[in-house]
Amino acid sequence: MDGRPETLAVFTRWTEERYGPLTALRFRAPDGRDGWETRTYAELAASVREVGCGLLGLGVGAGERVAVLAETRPQWTYTHFGALAAGAVLVPVYPTAGEEELAWVLADSEAVAAVCEDAAQASRVEALRPKLPALRAVVTMDGGMRERAPEAELAARAASVTPDADAAIVYTSGTTGLPKGCRLTHGNLGAVQDATLPLVQGGPGDSTYLYLPLAHLLAQLIQFTTLLEGGELCYFGGRVEDVLAELAQARPTHLPSVPRLFEKVHAVALALAEAGEGGRERFEEAVRLGVLAAEDRLPAAARPAYEEAERTLYAPVREAFGGRLRWALTGGAPIAPATLDFLRACGIRVFEGYGMTESGGAISLNHPGAVRHGTVGRPLAGCEVRIAEDGEVLARGPMVFPGYHADPAATAEALDPDGWLHTGDLGALDADGFLTITGRKKDLIITSAGKNITPTEVEFAVQQASPLIARAVLIGDRRPHPVALLALDAAELAAWAARESLDLGPAPTTHPALRAHLERAVTTANATLSRPARIRAFHVLSEELSVEAGTLTPTLKLRRPAVASRYAAEIAALYA
Repeated sequence: MDGRPETLAVFTRWTEERYGPLTALRFRAPDGRDGWETRTYAELAASVREVGCGLLGLGVGAGERVAVLAETRPQWTYTHFGALAAGAVLVPVYPTAGEEELAWVLADSEAVAAVCEDAAQASRVEALRPKLPALRAVVTMDGGMRERAPEAELAARAASVTPDADAAIVYTSGTTGLPKGCRLTHGNLGAVQDATLPLVQGGPGDSTYLYLPLAHLLAQLIQFTTLLEGGELCYFGGRVEDVLAELAQARPTHLPSVPRLFEKVHAVALALAEAGEGGRERFEEAVRLGVLAAEDRLPAAARPAYEEAERTLYAPVREAFGGRLRWALTGGAPIAPATLDFLRACGIRVFEGYGMTESGGAISLNHPGAVRHGTVGRPLAGCEVRIAEDGEVLARGPMVFPGYHADPAATAEALDPDGWLHTGDLGALDADGFLTITGRKKDLIITSAGKNITPTEVEFAVQQASPLIARAVLIGDRRPHPVALLALDAAELAAWAARESLDLGPAPTTHPALRAHLERAVTTANATLSRPARIRAFHVLSEELSVEAGTLTPTLKLRRPAVASRYAAEIAALYA
């Protein structure tokens, strides 16, 4: 591939010149019809020009912010590149964001236009108008923009964009307070492409299945890489429940995913095996043989057993992913080593990577030329990584962001004077330069679905929902969804029971009336939270958290590791 465009503002013009008649996008037919529709690179560029000219017609100026509130779909891509061509700064917003977060992101970014998936999302934004003095226009993706500037004006605007101009402000949740807006320049995102393109084997004829939210930077990076290489971007149909079924139809060669999808396939295969002849033992032996074969260490005597496993396990698993998958990427949370071995045995290689929004989404990556399971790969070309004295991972390079939007204090905390980004993650580099992430300096929860959750916000919402709840402790890091442990206030509980004329008996935490009360409280709290942060299940502790038990510090702060250890059995039961 002959380089890349200097900025993302001219991205689709560049790809159109190189790949014009090739298929760029594939997506489910609208209106529930069966089958798939496609768009060529030439058609992609035309749609991007239409959006870009429409934004200019709305009066969007160079450097002004345009928010996008939608699920992953082709129109997201059109809006993304259309905004950049217009010289605007993209502000992605998760469609699942709660009202407080939505209002904050739109207000803090000073978005002048919001492009929404449909009328329902548009009405959410319209309702917030009194809080958004900078907002001038709210439009829907399917509704179009009535006035459009000439294409020559758009071309001139795109050509004027420089690599040091902001391309996006991506809001990322920290451990406390509201999300911070990470400024990412065209140069930052270009540096990531320079470092990753040589490692990701792809090109015309390849297909990337995308179900990750395009509001997340990783999905945007995958979009850039796929289209720069002349591949096909295949969008999911809109229902996560259908992803596995769609994979068999889409037959992708590339699949970026959170670990949960791969772990789910592993769990289903294991459950089917346990129900069949030979059970778990036969399944595990098949995995062992598959790994040996992948490492060219399969003994000749084991060949018949391997071929039988190829017929009964390996081939069906590959077909479940469409039969063509050769490159899968995962990140956002660790993936179980047993799942990696299972997939490798079946002939599917999954590469783990590591990055954060502040690093342009990428710091290190395993790839076909250098893989070490249990690590997140070696640092990318151009990215320096070192481990601070306290074990924190520090990164420096052209992909590292220039700072947070309108927050110099937070910028100074994240970036030191020498340009080192303090990631907040703890890690280690081995003798061969592979990076391992061992924990977090703070308490941010990342579920196995890759969702970032600030536990204190959720816990506060639960505690506010009922005076009976003295402490709520959110659990969910590296797990499929959040659950909670609830510690009750003994005095409040006694008073509530008296008011309700209840005899709670010797085991009050199991009383049906109390359980119903707490369920209502959790439901009330969940209604104020974004979907990924909502509590799916909870356990009521039979004791209060205390300094004596080691679950609180002397200043009554929560000791999260101690709580997780003390109540490990109760937590495991919530995920059973």
